Amino acid sequence: MLVFLARRVVAGVVLIIAVSAVTFTLIYSDGERIARLILGPDADQAAVVQRAQELGLNEPLVVQFFVWFGKVLNGDLGRSLSDHRPVLETLTSRVPVTLALVGLTLLVTLIFAVVIGLYSAYKGGWVDSGLRTFGVFGFATPHFLIAIGLVVLFALNLKLLPATGYIPPTKSLGGWTLSLVLPVTALAVGTIASASQQVRGAVLDVMKQDYIRTLRSRGIPLRAVYLRHALKNASAPGLTTLGMQFVGLLGGAVVIEQVFALPGIGSLVIASALKSDIPVIMGTVLFLVVVVVVVNIVVDLAIAWANPRSRN
Repeated sequence: MLVFLARRVVAGVVLIIAVSAVTFTLIYSDGERIARLILGPDADQAAVVQRAQELGLNEPLVVQFFVWFGKVLNGDLGRSLSDHRPVLETLTSRVPVTLALVGLTLLVTLIFAVVIGLYSAYKGGWVDSGLRTFGVFGFATPHFLIAIGLVVLFALNLKLLPATGYIPPTKSLGGWTLSLVLPVTALAVGTIASASQQVRGAVLDVMKQDYIRTLRSRGIPLRAVYLRHALKNASAPGLTTLGMQFVGLLGGAVVIEQVFALPGIGSLVIASALKSDIPVIMGTVLFLVVVVVVVNIVVDLAIAWANPRSRN
């Protein structure tokens, strides 16, 4: 297991460096443009050139990247061009919101996808058809439409939940929970629909295996076969799908955070792009890549635990 983990960690580090290098090259290819963003559109060309030299933006991109990456390793992501705050400080204030949104969505997805997928495979018939119809609906409906529908129903009409806003858990745990119910639900509907279909298909494939027929011939109840044997052996495809869903959730969080006015990474990405705040954009990209790599490593470890043959 340690060798397997080491391979995954090395691959993750290489991916982080590669994505950071590509993003850095695309963003910092024109040093004078960045200097003009800092000085403003009315700055003369001589001042722009001088500022680019002071910041080292006229150096080769390879040199610039390693200087930037060396600072990153020391915890320095630079300063925002818009408010001059350290990028790390800005990310620290935004990251908990997005991680709470995506983390709770993954947890809800895991629970409901396993229950729905397993029940659908077990019961079959009209139950299976109905759950598959739900899966198609949830997968095909955009997150923002689901979000708007939830707001209209539960916030505006029934007045059970807040329509927008975010309350930190340190201020009110109950308020924090209520502020995330609708955003998490809006994100989870589509992911549950997709993941439950993967679980259903994987369980049905496992139930066709010879050892399942052997277990059934020994008189083991069908429910026990599903819960104790089929579900565990079908977990690898489900966990793989969940890891892939995580990347989609980060993209969906950008829209959901705008709809519900959540101060997370998604809204920060949009604001930074509109302001051409390059240091914040680079810091956000780095954070997202690191999170995706870490989640994929955790998923790989879970799959390796459930199916030791996948370690090879």
